[in-house]
Amino acid sequence: MNLFADIRTLVLHSLDAMVADGALPDGLDFKNVAVEPPRDAAHGDMATNAAMVLAKAARMKPRDIAEVLAGKLVADSRIQAADVAGPGFLNLRLAPAVWQGVVGEVLKTGTDFGRSDMGQGRKVNVEFVSANPTGPLHVGHTRGAVFGDALASLLQFSGHDVTREYYINDGGAQVDVLARSVYLRYLEALGREVAFEDGTYPGDYLIPVGEDLARDKGDIWVDQAESVWLETLRDYATDAMMALIREDLASLGIEMDVFFSEKSLYGTGRIEAAIEDLRGKGLIYRGVLEPPKGKTPEDWEPREQTLFKSTDHGDDVDRPIMKSDGGWTYFAPDIAYHYDKVSRGFDALIDVFGADHGGYVKRMKAAVSALSDGTVPLDIKLAQLVRLFKDGAPFKMSKRAGNFVTLRDVVDQVGPDVTRFVMLTRKNDAPLDFDFDKVLEQSRENPVFYVQYAHARVMSVMRRAAEAGIATDDATLKEADLAVIDHEAELNVAKKLAEWPRLVEIAARTNEPHRIAFYLYELAGDFHALWNRGNEFPELRFIQEGDIGTSQSKMALARAVSVVISSGLGILGVTPAQEMR
Repeated sequence: MNLFADIRTLVLHSLDAMVADGALPDGLDFKNVAVEPPRDAAHGDMATNAAMVLAKAARMKPRDIAEVLAGKLVADSRIQAADVAGPGFLNLRLAPAVWQGVVGEVLKTGTDFGRSDMGQGRKVNVEFVSANPTGPLHVGHTRGAVFGDALASLLQFSGHDVTREYYINDGGAQVDVLARSVYLRYLEALGREVAFEDGTYPGDYLIPVGEDLARDKGDIWVDQAESVWLETLRDYATDAMMALIREDLASLGIEMDVFFSEKSLYGTGRIEAAIEDLRGKGLIYRGVLEPPKGKTPEDWEPREQTLFKSTDHGDDVDRPIMKSDGGWTYFAPDIAYHYDKVSRGFDALIDVFGADHGGYVKRMKAAVSALSDGTVPLDIKLAQLVRLFKDGAPFKMSKRAGNFVTLRDVVDQVGPDVTRFVMLTRKNDAPLDFDFDKVLEQSRENPVFYVQYAHARVMSVMRRAAEAGIATDDATLKEADLAVIDHEAELNVAKKLAEWPRLVEIAARTNEPHRIAFYLYELAGDFHALWNRGNEFPELRFIQEGDIGTSQSKMALARAVSVVISSGLGILGVTPAQEMR
């Protein structure tokens, strides 16, 4: 049930009737006709722009269209009033029975309320985290991990077939550095004095890896040349780090469907195949690039390179794919990786990158456009920085990691539910301040607490009702007389519940799971306002002494709130609170 979509259908049917009556000309395009919440709730429950968007094509005044349309709409029992405003906007007020019906629909469908087939089973690959396997995940990865996982859940909820994927960057020089760092810890475990020079990883997290290696291999690699042990330690260290990363992700409740190794692209012909695909489309050539912006001719040495003609697909400049020594640039395996994703038959790709990858967006979009002949869209979401505070000061770096705050540091401080919710309280491309004290504060200013408190309040009143002998199971509440829910404060809650299916579709269409967190905060606010009104007006309390029927009607509204909050928190990967402590 999407009430906004239902009323839009009513508007379209009414416009068709106006065409049949001769009040509108034939051949008008109704695709831009919308039904949305009004900017000011005082103006009504919904508003339509129908008259405004059709006036020019119809060669009519918007108000003239709106007035006729209003007459058609009020003939429907759901529409209590239709008022023309300004140049031709139409504000609608719906009958209380419509909002009461929303409560019944929530109870009928449960946490599937708001679920849709909008995605029509389209296959979507969401690649996120994809951190270098050189250490534990840090707080920046945490935001990308939460965002990607919540986005995947949101798309599943809206009818998409989603694959969660992690791209293991195990093909570059950083893995050699990891292997050398593990070798130092290995020597250290065998009693040797070692020094961690610049460019190595000094974090304590490699100590157990070195100790395990010493236990398994003894001293066979002591004083041996790097060529003897490097390749073996690359694999050993990468496996150890990926096990650590999987544990980090598990602490947030994140499970990947696919781990794809960059290393698997090398020496297998897969990079060459991707480049040949582009070459066959006339997009690979030898050429000389213009100097970068800010460079003078004295600074710039023009040289011929093998280039991808990415400007044919929206990029600013063409991009090198091969270095002067004949090796691939970093871009080449990324092209091959996305070629693999396109080849796997995905209908859409989403990459979640860190804030420092902004310069990569246009080239990757160009590559996917070229590889798929424009048939597979790629949306790249950048997860901006997270600034940590505790006791009014920036949170100190982790000794275990060496030079950064780890994901586990955050989860250990506040728990996975708080971590996940807070990471979604800002749009992904906006910086986020994470204050360890404030996120545990019990106040309205803390959105995590505010939403969880609303759910816990419903659970508490359900327990009190059970203690009073009032049946509050969903089957019973579905049969309650919902006409009792007629106070403005109660209807405001029902109206907010009605927005949920529309909000889910918008969030899924824009790939913006933060909208779910924002909505839940607003729903919690309306519910808390109703609860507080009950302190002043006893007739608004959920349990009415001596009146089981009315109590069950009001409990139906409370239960509907808990269902939608539970559904929304489920998308965010957060467990609803049963009680607050």
